[in-house]
Amino acid sequence: MSKARIAVAALTLSAAALVGLVHEEGYTEQAVIPTKGDRPTLGFGSTFHEDGSPVKLGDRTDPVRAMVKAQAHISKEEAIFRKSLEGAQLSQAEFDIYMDFVYQYGTGAWSSSSMRRHILAREYPQACDALLQWKKAAGYDCSTMIDGEPNKRCYGVWLRQVKRHKSCMEAQ
Repeated sequence: MSKARIAVAALTLSAAALVGLVHEEGYTEQAVIPTKGDRPTLGFGSTFHEDGSPVKLGDRTDPVRAMVKAQAHISKEEAIFRKSLEGAQLSQAEFDIYMDFVYQYGTGAWSSSSMRRHILAREYPQACDALLQWKKAAGYDCSTMIDGEPNKRCYGVWLRQVKRHKSCMEAQ
């Protein structure tokens, strides 16, 4: 993938990144709480319905509706993400990585993140490193090992950040 940076305003989530995102999120037909202390999610990690109402335990979906819901969420978040980086440049790979982060953590977390500040300052490797600061779920450090083994609570959250960081550094 090209490392050339272009205006964020001209970028959109790639098809490959969309497939990767829904794969990482996994699919659930019925709303579940993915990690202790998290909010209910449905389909491909959606926490809200297209109308903005929150997902509740007991809600159900099918794969087609889940993709529609995910795409609606992504479209809304992309617009906010682009606006937060007005005048900045990213490569397609970087855009995809940070949009994957936004899908998981939301634009509120993104807007106040050091990743955003580093990108605006054109400090791209530092922005990648800042991904590793996001390792908590419901206040619990997901990178925690217990007796030399990954914790069973949310270690996958940490592994996803490590994977994002690695991909981000490869895009530099």
